[in-house]
Amino acid sequence: MEQRVLGRTGRPVSVVGLGTWQLGADWGVVLEDDALAVLDAAADAGVTFFDTADVYGDGRSEQLIGRFLKARQGEGLMVATKLGRRLPQLPDNYTLANFREWTDRSRRNLGVDRLDLVQLHCPPTAVYSSDEVFDALDTLVEEGRTAAYGVSVETCAEALTAIARPGVASVQIILNPFRLKPLDEVLPAAEKAGVGIIARVPLASGLLSGKYTKDTLFGTDDHRTYNRDGSAFDQGETFSGVDFATGVEAAQEFARFAPPGATSAQTALRWIIQQPGVTTVIPGARNPEQARANAEATAFPALPPQTLQAIRDLYDRRFRAQVHSRW
Repeated sequence: MEQRVLGRTGRPVSVVGLGTWQLGADWGVVLEDDALAVLDAAADAGVTFFDTADVYGDGRSEQLIGRFLKARQGEGLMVATKLGRRLPQLPDNYTLANFREWTDRSRRNLGVDRLDLVQLHCPPTAVYSSDEVFDALDTLVEEGRTAAYGVSVETCAEALTAIARPGVASVQIILNPFRLKPLDEVLPAAEKAGVGIIARVPLASGLLSGKYTKDTLFGTDDHRTYNRDGSAFDQGETFSGVDFATGVEAAQEFARFAPPGATSAQTALRWIIQQPGVTTVIPGARNPEQARANAEATAFPALPPQTLQAIRDLYDRRFRAQVHSRW
């Protein structure tokens, strides 16, 4: 699989990675053996970048990845985790003492002496302007707790503020055919600054798989049920912030853009990885088949200009008024 350098980390990573929120919680039950099978299938397919967080299943996702890493030492795999959501989302909680405690816990969960990359986990907007916070992150690097740090953001404005920080190695942001705003300024700014871009929620919480209908139901423990209105966390994390019915209709249109042999999901991933400035995209997977199919998106040729324009036209008609000004 194609490798690209992840910004200021200096490390090459696969252009398709694996997001592991679903292996921890909030996407329905994934059994332990099934989770490990997903990780193995992804690595076997060429994935070298795995994204997790300390709060995914209260550490379950990290612990499962730790078991996986132990079995696959020497394969050059890179794991990014996140911190900052173990306490209420208040700027005063983003302190060096808490960062040390949280990174030490993540190192134990993952079974590593030093984290590859730790990211602020969508903190309050004010945090991005705090010199003390970024001084603390620099200290984590100096102390050897992490090799590098980045941020995971909700808005393009937050991303641009973070990119201006000299120590930020990467920015993780929602980017998919239903969320185009990062193309305007964030990706060009990151590319110019040498900051890596990790594209998350690439399938709009599954909408872009094309498998849902307006009658599709999700479990009560699934954020696609309980967070549609943003009552649990930022609404943009669920279906990219678009209303479900509109998303289903648009996904049916999007399916027509798939090249021969490609699924809708693979087409969405192909679109993302060919955007200038993107380093890697991190779709989730609940079973090995999904992990392998995601990795296979790299085998398809770049989408032609007429398809790219059709995708932009779909966004303009369906979503621009609903999401572009919000995130």
